[in-house]
Amino acid sequence: MLSKSQAKLFFLSGTAVFSLAFLGLTVDSLAQVPARSHEPAMSASVVRGKMLWDRNNCMGCHTILGEGAYYAPELTKVYARRGPDWMRAFLKDPNAMFPGERRMVAYKFNDQEIGDLVEFFAWIGQIDTNDFPPKPDLAPPSPPAQGGQRFAAAPTTFKTICVGCHSIEGHGAHVGPALDDLRGRFDAASLERWLTNPQAVKPGTAMPNLNLSPEVRKELVTWLLPAN
Repeated sequence: MLSKSQAKLFFLSGTAVFSLAFLGLTVDSLAQVPARSHEPAMSASVVRGKMLWDRNNCMGCHTILGEGAYYAPELTKVYARRGPDWMRAFLKDPNAMFPGERRMVAYKFNDQEIGDLVEFFAWIGQIDTNDFPPKPDLAPPSPPAQGGQRFAAAPTTFKTICVGCHSIEGHGAHVGPALDDLRGRFDAASLERWLTNPQAVKPGTAMPNLNLSPEVRKELVTWLLPAN
């Protein structure tokens, strides 16, 4: 059993040791912040995007870096998951992207505000978070990709926006149908009408009107319905 003086010495020594350890860890953590957070890449656009995030109370529905609500998707890695083109289209008109399904408020951001938000998410996605958030372990496994030559030649619009719902050769998401063979369902004219305004062809469809330009529609139709 320790004497009173020994117990006091033990307490003071332990407090000193753990205080030094705590201070050392604090200094080490603060020293790593600039590199792990990519502070030099924090542009004026990123700052404006963060202000928009705060001003519109996005954390009331979304989570970022583990902070916020869990009503809507976690957005720490949304830039890598969705890509800038898809994000711009979604922020421009959330209801058009997922008609009748999403409850995302249409904030009517202008093009600069959308660009600032995208830059903010791009910067957040580069922060070293020790692999947070983890990939969901209950998600169904994706089917193995087969070949990949056709997907490699896909138009940019398909690779950046369409893959958010569709797949080719196993590459992409599986929210909507795979698009490996559309010849039994569309010819060039009907696919053009569908891409121009899906709701006009099939009212109530989950396919959004992406407001694609005639050039982009032609490029997609030619690629999706190859000549041979």
